Amino acid sequence: MSIRRLPPELVNRIAAGEVVERPASALKELVENSLDAGARQVSVRLQAGGLELIEVTDDGSGMTPDEMRLALERHATSKLSTDAIDRIESFGFRGEALPSIASVSRLTLESRPRGRDGWRIVIDHGEPGGEGPAALPPGTRIRVEGLFDKVPARRKFLRSPRAEYAACLDAIRRLAMARSDVGFTLEHDGRRILTLQAADAPTRVAELLSHELDRHGVGIECVRDGVSLSGVISLPTFNRGVADQQYLFVNSRPVKDRLLVGALRAAYRDLIARDRHPIAALFLDVPLDEVDVNVHPAKTEVRFRDPAAIRGLIVGGLRRALDEESQRSAAREQAAAPVMWTSSNSYTPEPGLSLGVPCVREEQRSFEPLTFVPQARAESAVEPVRDFPLGVARGQVAATYIVAEAEDGLIIVDQHAAHERLVLERMRAAREGGAVARQALLLPEVVELDEPDCDRLEAAAGELGGMGLDLERFGPSTMLVRAVPAALGKTDAAGLLADLAAEIAELGGPLSLRDKLDLVAATIACHGSVRAGRILSVPEMNALLREMEVTPRSGQCNHGRPTWVKLGHGEIEKLFGRK
Repeated sequence: MSIRRLPPELVNRIAAGEVVERPASALKELVENSLDAGARQVSVRLQAGGLELIEVTDDGSGMTPDEMRLALERHATSKLSTDAIDRIESFGFRGEALPSIASVSRLTLESRPRGRDGWRIVIDHGEPGGEGPAALPPGTRIRVEGLFDKVPARRKFLRSPRAEYAACLDAIRRLAMARSDVGFTLEHDGRRILTLQAADAPTRVAELLSHELDRHGVGIECVRDGVSLSGVISLPTFNRGVADQQYLFVNSRPVKDRLLVGALRAAYRDLIARDRHPIAALFLDVPLDEVDVNVHPAKTEVRFRDPAAIRGLIVGGLRRALDEESQRSAAREQAAAPVMWTSSNSYTPEPGLSLGVPCVREEQRSFEPLTFVPQARAESAVEPVRDFPLGVARGQVAATYIVAEAEDGLIIVDQHAAHERLVLERMRAAREGGAVARQALLLPEVVELDEPDCDRLEAAAGELGGMGLDLERFGPSTMLVRAVPAALGKTDAAGLLADLAAEIAELGGPLSLRDKLDLVAATIACHGSVRAGRILSVPEMNALLREMEVTPRSGQCNHGRPTWVKLGHGEIEKLFGRK
Protein backbone atom coordinates (compact mmCIF):
# COMPACT_ATOMS: atom_id res chain seq x y z
CA MET A 1 0.00 0.00 0.00
CA SER A 2 1.45 3.35 -1.05
CA ILE A 3 1.81 6.22 1.41
CA ARG A 4 -0.51 9.15 0.85
CA ARG A 5 -1.28 12.43 2.55
CA LEU A 6 -4.66 12.44 4.30
CA PRO A 7 -7.19 15.08 3.22
CA PRO A 8 -7.78 17.94 5.69
CA GLU A 9 -11.38 16.93 6.50
CA LEU A 10 -10.26 13.40 7.43
CA VAL A 11 -7.40 14.77 9.52
CA ASN A 12 -9.89 16.94 11.43
CA ARG A 13 -12.18 13.96 12.05
CA ILE A 14 -9.26 11.90 13.35
CA ALA A 15 -8.30 14.79 15.66
CA ALA A 16 -11.94 15.02 16.75
CA GLY A 17 -11.76 11.40 17.85
CA GLU A 18 -8.94 12.32 20.25
CA VAL A 19 -10.38 15.60 21.53
CA VAL A 20 -14.17 15.17 21.28
CA GLU A 21 -15.18 11.85 22.77
CA ARG A 22 -18.66 13.00 23.85
CA PRO A 23 -20.60 16.25 24.44
CA ALA A 24 -18.84 16.77 27.80
CA SER A 25 -15.46 16.75 26.00
CA ALA A 26 -16.55 19.49 23.60
CA LEU A 27 -18.09 21.50 26.44
CA LYS A 28 -14.88 21.26 28.46
CA GLU A 29 -12.79 22.55 25.54
CA LEU A 30 -15.14 25.49 24.88
CA VAL A 31 -15.35 26.58 28.53
CA GLU A 32 -11.56 26.32 28.88
CA ASN A 33 -11.22 28.64 25.87
CA SER A 34 -13.53 31.13 27.59
CA LEU A 35 -11.47 31.02 30.79
CA ASP A 36 -8.23 31.46 28.85
CA ALA A 37 -9.80 34.49 27.15
CA GLY A 38 -10.14 36.21 30.54
CA ALA A 39 -13.88 35.69 31.02
CA ARG A 40 -15.38 36.74 34.35
CA GLN A 41 -18.76 35.19 33.58
CA VAL A 42 -19.46 31.99 31.61
CA SER A 43 -22.98 30.88 30.65
CA VAL A 44 -23.74 27.40 29.32
CA ARG A 45 -26.93 26.14 27.65
CA LEU A 46 -27.52 22.46 26.86
CA GLN A 47 -30.25 20.51 25.12
CA ALA A 48 -30.61 16.73 25.38
CA GLY A 49 -27.42 16.44 27.39
CA GLY A 50 -25.45 18.35 24.75
CA LEU A 51 -26.39 15.98 21.93
CA GLU A 52 -28.64 18.56 20.27
CA LEU A 53 -27.09 21.81 21.51
CA ILE A 54 -24.09 23.12 23.42
CA GLU A 55 -23.91 26.90 23.73
CA VAL A 56 -21.16 28.68 25.66
CA THR A 57 -21.25 32.47 26.10
CA ASP A 58 -18.55 34.48 27.83
CA ASP A 59 -17.52 38.10 28.44
CA GLY A 60 -13.87 37.52 27.57
CA SER A 61 -11.57 39.45 25.24
CA GLY A 62 -13.34 38.43 22.03
CA MET A 63 -11.80 37.98 18.55
CA THR A 64 -11.64 39.94 15.32
CA PRO A 65 -12.93 38.29 12.11
CA ASP A 66 -9.37 37.43 11.03
CA GLU A 67 -8.63 35.89 14.44
CA MET A 68 -11.86 33.89 14.25
CA ARG A 69 -10.91 32.44 10.87
CA LEU A 70 -7.46 31.56 12.18
CA ALA A 71 -8.94 29.96 15.32
CA LEU A 72 -10.86 27.53 13.11
CA GLU A 73 -7.63 26.26 11.54
CA ARG A 74 -5.71 23.37 13.07
CA HIS A 75 -2.69 24.10 15.28
CA ALA A 76 -3.54 27.81 15.55
CA THR A 77 -3.52 29.12 19.12
CA SER A 78 -3.10 32.33 21.08
CA LYS A 79 -1.94 30.49 24.19
CA LEU A 80 1.70 29.89 23.27
CA SER A 81 3.46 33.21 22.98
CA THR A 82 6.82 31.40 22.80
CA ASP A 83 8.00 27.88 22.03
CA ALA A 84 8.29 27.07 25.76
CA ILE A 85 5.81 24.19 25.73
CA ASP A 86 7.17 23.00 29.08
CA ARG A 87 5.87 26.15 30.83
CA ILE A 88 2.15 26.08 30.01
CA GLU A 89 -0.08 28.36 32.07
CA SER A 90 -3.30 28.19 30.03
CA PHE A 91 -5.90 25.40 29.96
CA GLY A 92 -5.48 24.56 26.27
CA PHE A 93 -2.72 25.19 23.77
CA ARG A 94 -2.87 22.60 20.98
CA GLY A 95 -5.15 24.61 18.71
CA GLU A 96 -7.20 21.56 17.71
CA ALA A 97 -10.44 21.96 19.68
CA LEU A 98 -12.46 24.31 17.45
CA PRO A 99 -11.62 22.74 14.06
CA SER A 100 -12.12 19.26 15.54
CA ILE A 101 -15.55 20.13 16.94
CA ALA A 102 -16.51 21.94 13.72
CA SER A 103 -15.68 18.82 11.68
CA VAL A 104 -18.33 16.71 13.48
CA SER A 105 -21.11 19.26 14.12
CA ARG A 106 -22.70 22.49 12.93
CA LEU A 107 -20.63 25.14 14.73
CA THR A 108 -21.56 28.82 14.92
CA LEU A 109 -18.82 31.10 16.20
CA GLU A 110 -19.75 34.68 17.15
CA SER A 111 -17.32 37.11 18.74
CA ARG A 112 -16.88 40.79 19.42
CA PRO A 113 -13.84 42.54 20.93
CA ARG A 114 -14.54 45.60 23.04
CA GLY A 115 -14.90 48.70 20.88
CA ARG A 116 -15.39 46.65 17.69
CA ASP A 117 -18.34 45.14 15.79
CA GLY A 118 -19.37 41.53 16.16
CA TRP A 119 -18.86 38.83 13.53
CA ARG A 120 -20.28 35.37 12.88
CA ILE A 121 -18.76 32.32 11.12
CA VAL A 122 -20.64 29.07 10.51
CA ILE A 123 -18.98 25.71 9.82
CA ASP A 124 -21.23 22.75 8.97
CA HIS A 125 -19.41 19.44 9.58
CA GLY A 126 -16.15 20.82 8.23
CA GLU A 127 -17.67 22.77 5.34
CA PRO A 128 -17.95 26.61 5.35
CA GLY A 129 -21.54 27.68 6.06
CA GLY A 130 -21.24 31.42 5.61
CA GLU A 131 -20.19 34.42 7.68
CA GLY A 132 -21.33 37.96 8.38
CA PRO A 133 -22.03 40.62 11.05
CA ALA A 134 -23.48 39.58 14.40
CA ALA A 135 -25.06 41.44 17.29
CA LEU A 136 -23.80 40.43 20.71
CA PRO A 137 -22.15 42.00 23.79
CA PRO A 138 -18.34 42.03 24.03
CA GLY A 139 -17.11 38.47 24.30
CA THR A 140 -17.68 35.20 22.44
CA ARG A 141 -20.63 32.88 21.88
CA ILE A 142 -20.25 29.40 20.38
CA ARG A 143 -23.12 27.09 19.41
CA VAL A 144 -22.51 23.41 18.68
CA GLU A 145 -25.55 21.67 17.17
CA GLY A 146 -26.09 18.08 16.11
CA LEU A 147 -22.85 16.65 17.44
CA PHE A 148 -21.89 13.53 15.39
CA ASP A 149 -25.15 13.71 13.39
CA LYS A 150 -23.23 12.93 10.20
CA VAL A 151 -20.92 10.42 11.88
CA PRO A 152 -23.33 7.61 12.79
CA ALA A 153 -20.52 5.26 13.76
CA ARG A 154 -19.66 7.66 16.60
CA ARG A 155 -23.20 8.76 17.41
CA LYS A 156 -24.45 5.25 18.16
CA PHE A 157 -21.80 4.79 20.85
CA LEU A 158 -22.95 7.85 22.80
CA ARG A 159 -25.04 7.20 25.88
CA SER A 160 -28.53 8.45 26.73
CA PRO A 161 -29.20 12.21 27.02
CA ARG A 162 -29.47 11.82 30.79
CA ALA A 163 -26.05 10.13 31.04
CA GLU A 164 -24.44 12.68 28.70
CA TYR A 165 -25.94 15.51 30.77
CA ALA A 166 -24.44 14.02 33.94
CA ALA A 167 -21.00 14.02 32.29
CA CYS A 168 -21.47 17.66 31.18
CA LEU A 169 -22.50 18.67 34.70
CA ASP A 170 -19.39 17.00 36.13
CA ALA A 171 -17.18 18.86 33.63
CA ILE A 172 -18.73 22.21 34.60
CA ARG A 173 -18.36 21.46 38.30
CA ARG A 174 -14.66 20.70 37.91
CA LEU A 175 -13.99 23.87 35.91
CA ALA A 176 -16.07 25.97 38.31
CA MET A 177 -14.03 24.66 41.24
CA ALA A 178 -10.79 25.30 39.37
CA ARG A 179 -11.76 28.94 38.78
CA SER A 180 -13.79 30.10 41.76
CA ASP A 181 -13.11 33.72 40.75
CA VAL A 182 -15.37 33.30 37.69
CA GLY A 183 -19.17 33.21 37.75
CA PHE A 184 -20.94 30.29 36.05
CA THR A 185 -24.50 29.53 35.00
CA LEU A 186 -25.74 26.24 33.55
CA GLU A 187 -29.10 25.68 31.88
CA HIS A 188 -30.34 22.31 30.64
CA ASP A 189 -33.49 21.89 28.54
CA GLY A 190 -34.71 25.31 29.66
CA ARG A 191 -34.15 24.62 33.38
CA ARG A 192 -31.55 26.56 35.39
CA ILE A 193 -29.24 24.08 37.10
CA LEU A 194 -26.39 26.19 38.48
CA THR A 195 -25.97 29.84 39.32
CA LEU A 196 -22.55 30.51 40.81
CA GLN A 197 -21.20 33.93 41.67
CA ALA A 198 -17.47 34.60 41.92
CA ALA A 199 -16.30 33.48 45.38
CA ASP A 200 -13.31 32.17 47.30
CA ALA A 201 -12.33 28.53 46.82
CA PRO A 202 -13.85 27.10 50.07
CA THR A 203 -17.19 28.77 49.36
CA ARG A 204 -17.26 27.46 45.79
CA VAL A 205 -16.42 23.93 46.94
CA ALA A 206 -19.24 24.05 49.52
CA GLU A 207 -21.67 25.23 46.84
CA LEU A 208 -20.80 22.39 44.48
CA LEU A 209 -20.27 19.54 46.93
CA SER A 210 -22.14 18.49 50.05
CA HIS A 211 -23.00 21.40 52.32
CA GLU A 212 -22.40 19.03 55.23
CA LEU A 213 -18.67 19.43 54.57
CA ASP A 214 -18.96 22.57 56.70
CA ARG A 215 -19.41 20.25 59.69
CA HIS A 216 -17.80 17.04 58.49
CA GLY A 217 -14.88 18.39 56.45
CA VAL A 218 -11.19 18.91 57.23
CA GLY A 219 -9.28 21.83 55.73
CA ILE A 220 -5.92 21.19 54.08
CA GLU A 221 -3.06 23.71 53.95
CA CYS A 222 0.55 22.58 53.56
CA VAL A 223 3.67 23.61 51.64
CA ARG A 224 6.86 21.67 50.93
CA ASP A 225 9.78 22.56 48.62
CA GLY A 226 7.82 25.15 46.67
CA VAL A 227 4.78 22.88 46.16
CA SER A 228 1.58 23.81 47.99
CA LEU A 229 -1.51 21.73 48.70
CA SER A 230 -4.86 23.15 49.78
CA GLY A 231 -8.50 22.13 49.77
CA VAL A 232 -10.97 20.18 51.86
CA ILE A 233 -11.48 16.47 52.55
CA SER A 234 -14.19 14.63 54.45
CA LEU A 235 -13.86 12.86 57.76
CA PRO A 236 -13.41 9.11 57.24
CA THR A 237 -16.87 8.46 58.66
CA PHE A 238 -18.44 10.90 56.14
CA ASN A 239 -17.99 8.88 52.95
CA ARG A 240 -19.74 7.66 49.82
CA GLY A 241 -20.22 4.36 48.02
CA VAL A 242 -18.66 5.71 44.80
CA ALA A 243 -15.71 8.02 44.14
CA ASP A 244 -17.82 10.55 42.23
CA GLN A 245 -17.05 13.49 44.51
CA GLN A 246 -13.26 13.54 44.32
CA TYR A 247 -11.93 16.60 42.49
CA LEU A 248 -8.20 17.06 41.90
CA PHE A 249 -6.54 20.12 40.39
CA VAL A 250 -2.96 20.84 39.36
CA ASN A 251 -2.20 24.54 38.82
CA SER A 252 -5.98 25.16 38.62
CA ARG A 253 -6.30 22.50 35.89
CA PRO A 254 -8.86 19.70 36.58
CA VAL A 255 -7.11 16.34 36.21
CA LYS A 256 -7.90 12.66 36.71
CA ASP A 257 -4.43 11.42 37.51
CA ARG A 258 -3.69 7.92 38.83
CA LEU A 259 -0.85 9.14 41.02
CA LEU A 260 -3.06 11.70 42.77
CA VAL A 261 -6.00 9.33 43.15
CA GLY A 262 -3.67 6.67 44.56
CA ALA A 263 -2.18 9.15 47.04
CA LEU A 264 -5.67 10.13 48.21
CA ARG A 265 -6.56 6.46 48.68
CA ALA A 266 -3.31 5.84 50.57
CA ALA A 267 -4.01 8.72 52.97
CA TYR A 268 -7.26 7.03 54.05
CA ARG A 269 -5.69 3.58 54.37
CA ASP A 270 -7.12 1.74 57.44
CA LEU A 271 -9.42 4.70 58.14
CA ILE A 272 -12.16 3.77 55.72
CA ALA A 273 -13.66 0.58 54.34
CA ARG A 274 -12.25 -0.50 50.99
CA ASP A 275 -15.63 -0.18 49.27
CA ARG A 276 -16.21 3.38 50.56
CA HIS A 277 -14.71 6.60 49.23
CA PRO A 278 -14.00 10.03 50.80
CA ILE A 279 -15.18 13.36 49.44
CA ALA A 280 -12.29 15.61 48.43
CA ALA A 281 -11.40 18.76 46.54
CA LEU A 282 -7.61 19.18 46.44
CA PHE A 283 -5.66 21.98 44.77
CA LEU A 284 -1.99 21.34 44.01
CA ASP A 285 0.22 24.25 42.92
CA VAL A 286 3.48 23.10 41.34
CA PRO A 287 6.24 25.14 39.65
CA LEU A 288 5.71 25.03 35.89
CA ASP A 289 9.04 23.36 35.21
CA GLU A 290 8.18 20.54 37.65
CA VAL A 291 5.06 19.30 35.83
CA ASP A 292 4.32 18.27 32.24
CA VAL A 293 0.70 18.89 31.20
CA ASN A 294 1.28 17.86 27.58
CA VAL A 295 0.74 14.16 28.25
CA HIS A 296 -2.80 13.51 27.02
CA PRO A 297 -4.74 15.16 24.16
CA ALA A 298 -7.52 16.12 26.58
CA LYS A 299 -4.93 17.27 29.15
CA THR A 300 -6.60 15.30 31.95
CA GLU A 301 -3.34 13.62 32.97
CA VAL A 302 -0.08 15.17 34.07
CA ARG A 303 3.46 13.95 34.68
CA PHE A 304 5.56 15.18 37.60
CA ARG A 305 9.32 15.53 37.60
CA ASP A 306 9.45 14.11 41.14
CA PRO A 307 6.30 11.98 41.61
CA ALA A 308 7.52 10.53 44.92
CA ALA A 309 7.74 14.00 46.46
CA ILE A 310 4.24 14.91 45.23
CA ARG A 311 2.80 11.70 46.57
CA GLY A 312 4.58 12.17 49.89
CA LEU A 313 3.21 15.71 50.22
CA ILE A 314 -0.36 14.56 49.59
CA VAL A 315 -0.27 11.48 51.81
CA GLY A 316 1.59 13.26 54.61
CA GLY A 317 -0.49 16.43 54.47
CA LEU A 318 -3.82 14.61 54.43
CA ARG A 319 -2.79 12.12 57.08
CA ARG A 320 -1.57 14.90 59.37
CA ALA A 321 -4.85 16.79 58.97
CA LEU A 322 -6.91 13.67 59.62
CA ASP A 323 -4.84 12.82 62.69
CA GLU A 324 -5.44 16.30 64.13
CA GLU A 325 -9.19 15.71 63.78
CA SER A 326 -9.03 12.02 64.65
CA GLN A 327 -11.43 12.24 67.60
CA ARG A 328 -14.21 13.71 65.44
CA SER A 329 -16.94 11.41 64.18
CA ALA A 330 -19.44 12.30 61.48
CA ALA A 331 -22.70 10.62 62.42
CA ARG A 332 -25.34 10.96 59.79
CA GLU A 333 -28.25 13.09 60.91
CA GLN A 334 -31.40 11.11 61.63
CA ALA A 335 -34.82 12.39 60.65
CA ALA A 336 -35.98 11.97 64.24
CA ALA A 337 -39.30 13.29 65.43
CA PRO A 338 -41.20 12.92 68.73
CA VAL A 339 -43.85 10.18 68.73
CA MET A 340 -47.38 11.46 69.37
CA TRP A 341 -48.31 10.00 72.74
CA THR A 342 -51.42 10.66 74.82
CA SER A 343 -52.11 9.88 78.43
CA SER A 344 -55.28 8.33 79.88
CA ASN A 345 -56.19 9.44 83.40
CA SER A 346 -58.69 6.59 83.87
CA TYR A 347 -56.04 3.92 84.32
CA THR A 348 -56.31 1.66 87.38
CA PRO A 349 -53.12 -0.15 88.40
CA GLU A 350 -53.16 -3.92 87.94
CA PRO A 351 -53.19 -5.91 91.15
CA GLY A 352 -49.69 -6.96 92.16
CA LEU A 353 -47.94 -3.93 90.71
CA SER A 354 -45.92 -2.06 93.32
CA LEU A 355 -46.06 1.20 91.37
CA GLY A 356 -49.04 2.73 89.54
CA VAL A 357 -48.35 4.91 86.48
CA PRO A 358 -50.74 6.43 83.93
CA CYS A 359 -51.46 4.18 80.97
CA VAL A 360 -49.48 5.49 78.00
CA ARG A 361 -50.73 4.75 74.49
CA GLU A 362 -49.96 5.87 70.97
CA GLU A 363 -52.72 7.53 68.92
CA GLN A 364 -54.97 4.95 67.21
CA ARG A 365 -53.07 2.14 68.93
CA SER A 366 -53.45 0.63 72.38
CA PHE A 367 -51.15 -1.42 74.56
CA GLU A 368 -51.77 -3.81 77.42
CA PRO A 369 -50.62 -2.47 80.81
CA LEU A 370 -47.31 -3.75 82.14
CA THR A 371 -47.50 -6.88 84.25
CA PHE A 372 -43.92 -6.72 85.54
CA VAL A 373 -41.48 -4.17 86.90
CA PRO A 374 -38.44 -3.63 84.60
CA GLN A 375 -35.09 -4.22 86.24
CA ALA A 376 -31.93 -2.31 85.27
CA ARG A 377 -28.35 -1.98 86.42
CA ALA A 378 -27.14 1.43 87.59
CA GLU A 379 -23.89 2.58 89.17
CA SER A 380 -22.93 6.03 90.35
CA ALA A 381 -20.38 8.09 88.38
CA VAL A 382 -18.87 10.98 90.28
CA GLU A 383 -16.28 12.39 87.85
CA PRO A 384 -16.90 16.02 86.78
CA VAL A 385 -18.43 16.07 83.30
CA ARG A 386 -16.72 19.24 82.10
CA ASP A 387 -13.22 17.79 82.32
CA PHE A 388 -13.67 15.18 79.57
CA PRO A 389 -14.59 15.69 75.88
CA LEU A 390 -16.34 12.30 75.74
CA GLY A 391 -17.97 12.80 79.13
CA VAL A 392 -18.32 10.25 81.94
CA ALA A 393 -20.08 6.91 81.74
CA ARG A 394 -23.64 6.72 83.08
CA GLY A 395 -24.51 3.20 81.98
CA GLN A 396 -24.59 0.52 79.30
CA VAL A 397 -27.35 -0.34 76.83
CA ALA A 398 -27.84 -3.81 75.30
CA ALA A 399 -24.41 -4.77 76.67
CA THR A 400 -23.03 -3.04 73.56
CA TYR A 401 -23.34 0.73 73.83
CA ILE A 402 -21.85 2.96 76.50
CA VAL A 403 -23.97 5.99 77.41
CA ALA A 404 -21.91 8.90 78.70
CA GLU A 405 -22.86 12.40 79.82
CA ALA A 406 -20.84 15.28 78.38
CA GLU A 407 -21.12 18.96 79.20
CA ASP A 408 -23.09 19.65 76.00
CA GLY A 409 -25.11 16.45 75.56
CA LEU A 410 -25.11 12.65 75.57
CA ILE A 411 -22.40 10.49 74.01
CA ILE A 412 -23.21 6.98 72.79
CA VAL A 413 -20.17 4.73 72.17
CA ASP A 414 -20.04 1.41 70.33
CA GLN A 415 -17.74 -0.40 72.75
CA HIS A 416 -16.54 -3.04 70.27
CA ALA A 417 -15.82 -0.57 67.43
CA ALA A 418 -14.02 1.80 69.80
CA HIS A 419 -11.85 -0.85 71.43
CA GLU A 420 -11.06 -2.37 68.03
CA ARG A 421 -9.47 0.94 66.97
CA LEU A 422 -7.60 1.26 70.28
CA VAL A 423 -6.09 -2.21 69.94
CA LEU A 424 -5.05 -1.56 66.33
CA GLU A 425 -3.31 1.69 67.25
CA ARG A 426 -1.42 -0.04 70.06
CA MET A 427 -0.28 -2.74 67.63
CA ARG A 428 0.77 -0.18 65.05
CA ALA A 429 2.77 1.81 67.61
CA ALA A 430 4.56 -1.34 68.72
CA ARG A 431 5.32 -2.26 65.11
CA GLU A 432 6.66 1.17 64.23
CA GLY A 433 8.74 1.28 67.38
CA GLY A 434 11.06 -1.46 66.18
CA ALA A 435 11.82 -3.90 63.40
CA VAL A 436 8.94 -5.94 62.05
CA ALA A 437 9.14 -9.60 63.07
CA ARG A 438 10.01 -11.71 60.07
CA GLN A 439 9.94 -15.41 59.25
CA ALA A 440 12.98 -16.72 57.37
CA LEU A 441 12.19 -19.32 54.73
CA LEU A 442 13.97 -22.65 55.01
CA LEU A 443 14.48 -22.58 51.25
CA PRO A 444 14.32 -19.24 49.40
CA GLU A 445 11.33 -19.08 47.07
CA VAL A 446 12.09 -18.33 43.41
CA VAL A 447 9.62 -15.98 41.71
CA GLU A 448 9.65 -15.34 37.96
CA LEU A 449 8.55 -11.83 36.85
CA ASP A 450 8.98 -9.47 33.94
CA GLU A 451 12.36 -7.73 33.96
CA PRO A 452 10.85 -4.22 34.54
CA ASP A 453 8.96 -5.61 37.56
CA CYS A 454 12.18 -7.06 38.94
CA ASP A 455 13.87 -3.69 38.45
CA ARG A 456 11.13 -1.97 40.47
CA LEU A 457 11.28 -4.50 43.29
CA GLU A 458 15.09 -4.37 43.43
CA ALA A 459 14.98 -0.56 43.70
CA ALA A 460 12.51 -0.82 46.59
CA ALA A 461 14.24 -3.73 48.33
CA GLY A 462 15.52 -1.56 51.19
CA GLU A 463 12.09 -0.26 52.13
CA LEU A 464 10.52 -3.66 51.69
CA GLY A 465 13.16 -5.15 53.98
CA GLY A 466 12.19 -2.66 56.68
CA MET A 467 8.67 -4.10 56.49
CA GLY A 468 9.86 -7.69 56.90
CA LEU A 469 10.17 -8.80 53.26
CA ASP A 470 13.71 -9.78 52.26
CA LEU A 471 14.24 -9.89 48.48
CA GLU A 472 17.27 -10.57 46.32
CA ARG A 473 17.76 -10.23 42.56
CA PHE A 474 18.54 -13.60 40.99
CA GLY A 475 18.93 -12.95 37.30
CA PRO A 476 17.28 -10.59 34.81
CA SER A 477 13.70 -11.81 35.45
CA THR A 478 13.91 -13.65 38.76
CA MET A 479 13.63 -12.62 42.43
CA LEU A 480 14.49 -14.65 45.52
CA VAL A 481 12.25 -14.32 48.60
CA ARG A 482 14.34 -15.12 51.68
CA ALA A 483 11.96 -13.93 54.43
CA VAL A 484 8.40 -12.71 54.81
CA PRO A 485 6.69 -10.77 57.62
CA ALA A 486 5.80 -13.17 60.41
CA ALA A 487 2.30 -11.67 60.65
CA LEU A 488 1.50 -12.80 57.11
CA GLY A 489 2.26 -16.44 57.88
CA LYS A 490 2.06 -18.75 54.89
CA THR A 491 1.54 -16.55 51.84
CA ASP A 492 1.59 -16.69 48.06
CA ALA A 493 4.99 -15.09 47.46
CA ALA A 494 4.57 -14.94 43.69
CA GLY A 495 1.19 -13.21 43.94
CA LEU A 496 2.52 -10.84 46.61
CA LEU A 497 5.52 -9.78 44.49
CA ALA A 498 3.36 -9.35 41.38
CA ASP A 499 0.95 -7.10 43.30
CA LEU A 500 3.83 -5.13 44.79
CA ALA A 501 5.45 -4.56 41.42
CA ALA A 502 2.16 -3.35 39.94
CA GLU A 503 1.59 -1.08 42.97
CA ILE A 504 5.06 0.44 42.66
CA ALA A 505 4.56 1.01 38.93
CA GLU A 506 1.20 2.73 39.49
CA LEU A 507 1.80 4.73 42.64
CA GLY A 508 5.54 5.05 42.95
CA GLY A 509 5.72 3.36 46.34
CA PRO A 510 5.23 -0.09 47.84
CA LEU A 511 1.89 0.06 49.63
CA SER A 512 0.41 -3.40 49.27
CA LEU A 513 2.63 -5.03 51.87
CA ARG A 514 1.91 -2.32 54.43
CA ASP A 515 -1.78 -2.66 53.58
CA LYS A 516 -1.58 -6.42 54.14
CA LEU A 517 0.10 -5.91 57.52
CA ASP A 518 -2.52 -3.36 58.52
CA LEU A 519 -5.32 -5.70 57.47
CA VAL A 520 -3.78 -8.52 59.51
CA ALA A 521 -3.39 -6.17 62.47
CA ALA A 522 -6.99 -5.02 62.06
CA THR A 523 -8.21 -8.62 62.09
CA ILE A 524 -6.21 -9.40 65.23
CA ALA A 525 -7.49 -6.19 66.83
CA CYS A 526 -11.07 -7.15 65.99
CA HIS A 527 -10.74 -10.55 67.68
CA GLY A 528 -8.79 -9.12 70.62
CA SER A 529 -11.11 -6.24 71.42
CA VAL A 530 -14.02 -5.91 73.81
CA ARG A 531 -16.89 -7.73 72.15
CA ALA A 532 -20.48 -6.59 71.94
CA GLY A 533 -22.46 -8.37 74.64
CA ARG A 534 -19.85 -8.01 77.36
CA ILE A 535 -21.06 -6.20 80.46
CA LEU A 536 -18.63 -3.50 81.62
CA SER A 537 -18.38 -1.78 84.96
CA VAL A 538 -18.49 2.02 85.12
CA PRO A 539 -14.71 2.22 85.80
CA GLU A 540 -14.09 0.04 82.73
CA MET A 541 -16.33 2.25 80.60
CA ASN A 542 -14.58 5.41 81.79
CA ALA A 543 -11.15 3.87 81.13
CA LEU A 544 -12.26 3.17 77.56
CA LEU A 545 -13.50 6.76 77.13
CA ARG A 546 -10.28 8.25 78.50
CA GLU A 547 -8.12 6.14 76.15
CA MET A 548 -10.28 7.14 73.18
CA GLU A 549 -9.66 10.81 73.97
CA VAL A 550 -5.90 10.42 73.57
CA THR A 551 -5.73 7.82 70.78
CA PRO A 552 -5.29 8.94 67.14
CA ARG A 553 -8.12 8.13 64.74
CA SER A 554 -10.40 6.94 67.53
CA GLY A 555 -13.42 8.61 65.89
CA GLN A 556 -13.81 5.66 63.53
CA CYS A 557 -13.23 1.93 63.70
CA ASN A 558 -10.87 0.01 61.43
CA HIS A 559 -13.63 -0.27 58.81
CA GLY A 560 -14.52 3.43 58.65
CA ARG A 561 -17.65 3.30 60.82
CA PRO A 562 -18.14 5.87 63.60
CA THR A 563 -17.20 4.72 67.11
CA TRP A 564 -19.37 7.31 68.84
CA VAL A 565 -22.23 9.71 68.19
CA LYS A 566 -23.46 12.71 70.13
CA LEU A 567 -26.94 13.99 70.91
CA GLY A 568 -26.66 17.64 71.89
CA HIS A 569 -28.94 19.10 74.52
CA GLY A 570 -30.79 21.05 71.82
CA GLU A 571 -31.42 17.89 69.77
CA ILE A 572 -32.77 16.05 72.81
CA GLU A 573 -35.09 18.95 73.63
CA LYS A 574 -36.44 18.90 70.06
CA LEU A 575 -37.19 15.18 70.32
CA PHE A 576 -39.36 15.84 73.36
CA GLY A 577 -41.00 18.94 71.90
CA ARG A 578 -39.42 21.23 74.48
CA LYS A 579 -37.82 23.51 71.86
